[in-house]
Amino acid sequence: MSRPRPEPVQVVKQRRDAALAALVNAVPYIRFLNITFDRRGDELTSVLHFDEKLIGNPFLPAIHGGVTAAFLEVTSVITLNWSHLWPRIESGELDPEDLAAGNLPRQPKTIDFTVDYLRSGLPRDAYARATVNRSGRRYASVHVEAWQDHKDRLFAQATGHFLIPQDPKAKT
Repeated sequence: MSRPRPEPVQVVKQRRDAALAALVNAVPYIRFLNITFDRRGDELTSVLHFDEKLIGNPFLPAIHGGVTAAFLEVTSVITLNWSHLWPRIESGELDPEDLAAGNLPRQPKTIDFTVDYLRSGLPRDAYARATVNRSGRRYASVHVEAWQDHKDRLFAQATGHFLIPQDPKAKT
């Protein structure tokens, strides 16, 4: 009995990158804030690229608190969705071309989101990484941390609870 031949690594990477790009490009606010995602395997790191429009207090200058909260929430939602879609992406069940055409699964909905502002966000790029603490069929809890120059010096963190959209194909 022979095993099926594994896919070439480039094909796997292209499928993963195309699926992530489709998820991110589906939300116009992500493009407006110029948030990108760096993917390493199944782990995502988001990058908020600095722009003058993000400054809330020009006297400090500091990144606006609403931008910081949006950055953290976007990172949480995309990471949560990515973790739910990962098995379907890996199995090839989700076609990246289909996703790019706009046939996307529904995004998780925010139930609540609590942000801790630890220090001012400086006028430079910011990075964030989310961890899914609990994820069930209907509910998920996510923690996200943001930093700029050094990962151990956080400038904000948040915890969010999300409603997981029900997959119409799933059997109850």
